[in-house]
Amino acid sequence: MDDLIITVTCDSTMSYPGFENMPEIEDVGAIGQQYIDAVNAGAAICHHHGVHHLEETMASDGKKLSTIDHDGWQQLTDKIRSVGTDPIIQYGIASARLPEKIKLMKQGPDMMSYAFNVHDEYFRPDPSLPPNEMYSLHPRDELEEASRAALAHGVKLEIECFYTGAFWNLDFIRDQGLLGDPVWATLFLGWQGGAWTPPTHKALIYLVDHLPANVNWNVSVMDPVAQWPLLATAIGLGGHVRVGWEDNPYLPGGAPSRSNAELVEVVVKMAELIGRPVADIKTARQIVFGETASDARREA
Repeated sequence: MDDLIITVTCDSTMSYPGFENMPEIEDVGAIGQQYIDAVNAGAAICHHHGVHHLEETMASDGKKLSTIDHDGWQQLTDKIRSVGTDPIIQYGIASARLPEKIKLMKQGPDMMSYAFNVHDEYFRPDPSLPPNEMYSLHPRDELEEASRAALAHGVKLEIECFYTGAFWNLDFIRDQGLLGDPVWATLFLGWQGGAWTPPTHKALIYLVDHLPANVNWNVSVMDPVAQWPLLATAIGLGGHVRVGWEDNPYLPGGAPSRSNAELVEVVVKMAELIGRPVADIKTARQIVFGETASDARREA
């Protein structure tokens, strides 16, 4: 069993609008410090959303996604890297159009998220606020183009999997030589909308049992109650886990966390209690990219 890789994602603006501790999305200094503190607490991958804004209406292309402030993304990356710990930088916001994603690749993140299934998300934890909704198909020709662009820019894709259809697409794209092994895939449970998979132990086991070969799997759970026992199960099964304000800003007892580092610390404690080491950044790079690829990236 590999050491446990912890991913942290600190942006709750879409998923938990109104969460009291979240800085304004333009405050890259404050958000960057959240990532720095989370890395110091044990996270090795920083999944960040830079500066972005959700579109208000469905566009003529049939999508309702996010627009990107590219300078804001670079500034947040620079802030995270400013302390020299060199965590893996994973550009998130899979809900952006392909041309903007390719432009972001030029900034040189280690990884970039891409949904290998449809986007159909509904965020409304507080019924007093309007929902945040996102919609987009991701047809296979788009997945091919995105994968070719990622290879050309030296960016490893994180394959977002909301249900098993993403696994079929993963193998379809990999069979064309467009995804390097080992693949890094994140399983999403409890994310409301038309791509929903229930946040249950049976659902997690089902997904893990049907994963393609040679895939490192990571779990994201958007459910304040179900998240913690599901992450414990994932840790015991040998998977990797993701925490942070995007997925769930609440501690196991239900209190709001004061920082993302607090959430990372819970996972570190879980791993310690069952004797599974937490991966440092060097080890995480070896697992995610493969030892040869990792060494090549560091020497480049």
